[in-house]
Amino acid sequence: MSIAQLQDGQLIDREQIRCFVKHISLFILTYVSQGLKVKGLLAVPEGTSPQPAVIYCRGGIKRVGMVRKRRIISMAKRGYVVFAPYYRGNEGGEGREDFGGEDRYDLFHAIPMVQSLEEVQPGPVSLIGFSRGAVMVMRAARECSGVGPVVVWSGVSDMLDTYEQRVDLRRMLKRVVGHPKKEIEAYVDRSPAHWVHEIDTPIYIIHGTLDSQVDISHAKKLAAALEQAGKSYTMALFTGLEHRFPRKEDEKALDDVFAWLREKNQHKH
Repeated sequence: MSIAQLQDGQLIDREQIRCFVKHISLFILTYVSQGLKVKGLLAVPEGTSPQPAVIYCRGGIKRVGMVRKRRIISMAKRGYVVFAPYYRGNEGGEGREDFGGEDRYDLFHAIPMVQSLEEVQPGPVSLIGFSRGAVMVMRAARECSGVGPVVVWSGVSDMLDTYEQRVDLRRMLKRVVGHPKKEIEAYVDRSPAHWVHEIDTPIYIIHGTLDSQVDISHAKKLAAALEQAGKSYTMALFTGLEHRFPRKEDEKALDDVFAWLREKNQHKH
């Protein structure tokens, strides 16, 4: 069968891999996004009945910020089927990622694919976006149905600010996104704070106040924009924490996030 005949969001392959934690099964999934074969990691907690699903969108680009098994497993332990797209061009996937541009389709097409898994209960899929993954989940909240609520974790809310603040990323951004003066549209498309009025799902913002990779101003700007647009959101700022939280604080933050997701999902049913 040629790739041209494959549907976007179609699951092509599911390969079980070893999991070092009891009661969790891990799989590498290959699925179709814009005609490309892309991959991601699926964690399924033991249990008979279908469970709610969450899609976790990693940060970084290429080898930086790769999906970490331990993090996905730790989410699955909380009673969710968790899928983490690797994004195109990674771990044997086809294509090339572009930091929240076309590669957003690797998330968009993962949504119906995850909803079709027999282990997943029907209904909307919750989304958690870390760092630049926050741009992915917010774009999904804006452009897709069947998603939410959404967690923005140490998230980028304005890519123009990222360009200003992260001198070390400018070369990559110019190459991947373009120059902000010439490609303003491409930057705005990757800046959720500019278009939150188009989003209708509850948002949970979580950020460390000493984040040196995505400044705390991103969280505050997103909250201010949501406030102004009259949207439902919750913000948790962790004093003195960096971009990635230490293990103990991370587990505490995950507990809060999943309690919030459960509460929001109950309201929907």
